[in-house]
Amino acid sequence: MVEAQAANGLRLWAKNFERVVAIMPLATSRPAGAMVALDASEPAISVEPVPFAYRPDVFLRQLSPVRRRMRELIAQADYLSFALGGLIGDWGAVAALEAHRMGRRFAVWTDRVESEVVRRSAGEGRFRSRLRARLTHRPMAWLERYVIERSTLGLFHGRDTFEAYSGFCSNPQIVHDIHLKRSDHISAAQLHHKLQGCRQGPLRIVYVGRADAMKAPLDWVETLELLARENVDFRAVWLGDGELHADLVSRIELAGLGARVTAPGYVADREVVLRALRDAHVFLFCHRTPESPRCLIEALVSGCPIIGYESGYARDLIASAGGGAMVPSGEVAMLAKALAALDRDRETLQRMIMSATQDGKPFDEELVFRHRSELIKEHLAP
Repeated sequence: MVEAQAANGLRLWAKNFERVVAIMPLATSRPAGAMVALDASEPAISVEPVPFAYRPDVFLRQLSPVRRRMRELIAQADYLSFALGGLIGDWGAVAALEAHRMGRRFAVWTDRVESEVVRRSAGEGRFRSRLRARLTHRPMAWLERYVIERSTLGLFHGRDTFEAYSGFCSNPQIVHDIHLKRSDHISAAQLHHKLQGCRQGPLRIVYVGRADAMKAPLDWVETLELLARENVDFRAVWLGDGELHADLVSRIELAGLGARVTAPGYVADREVVLRALRDAHVFLFCHRTPESPRCLIEALVSGCPIIGYESGYARDLIASAGGGAMVPSGEVAMLAKALAALDRDRETLQRMIMSATQDGKPFDEELVFRHRSELIKEHLAP
């Protein structure tokens, strides 16, 4: 069983290469997300399991045999691309360093600045988590830089990761990693219905993602609390679970927003999630860390303007048509005022919905995986 998006990614890679070998850790328990069996009719895909080794003792015990197997796989491959993201148990970094020792060119892939995410979490959560973050974020940043400096090609998902890592890389490229088919985009009929419906009635607000510290769910609720004080009629929903989900629900009740705001938790049905995005007038987000969350792209392809904290990634997504609005990070009052302004000016909201649809048009999973594959073939040819 493989995580559903990972399985889809393997299928998309296999459309661009004769054979794909994915090195993946075995989970110690069944993950919360959707899991699927790899299609037996896909002979071009094979999975090489490695241990789940995020504990130092397990990692050190497994390092030598895993390195030997990695060297065998690297020797057989024409092209090499490794994902970075961690420290202890980061098999992608181990594979990249093995490739470097063997004199092989390779690409690195990141979709967030992992060391910075960890650094910012050092002041939040339980004592053990805070201590781990304080001890690991600096060596993690060193490892990221060390590997990227030795790569031939940097595949950086979104502007934030590109800006963080491009200075260490000889050939940095902005790429995207999404799992959206052309059929997932909002249709002309759905867009027309949405534009007509947003003229009146409550402002409909949505967020899709995990309720974790890096998503600042309590900022999200505080923004809605301030919006209520502005006498704005709205309905909001947070789709997703996470370590702060219980805190999110409690904060909603404490703010007296239970009749307007819901947080049902994780929704496995992808069509239900896309329907929620198509129905919403705005996508409200409070991301605090340099990452490239796919939910912003999912919102845009659903004709849902993105309203939230400013970042290079979010700004880049709407640079073409202006399908959203940004405020400085942490400025919940400004965020609430931006939403209130859209509620009062429904013509501007309509225009922003149309702009979001335009900004979302380039995002198609077939195209973005082909783009990455072509970069790999161009710059890492045997």
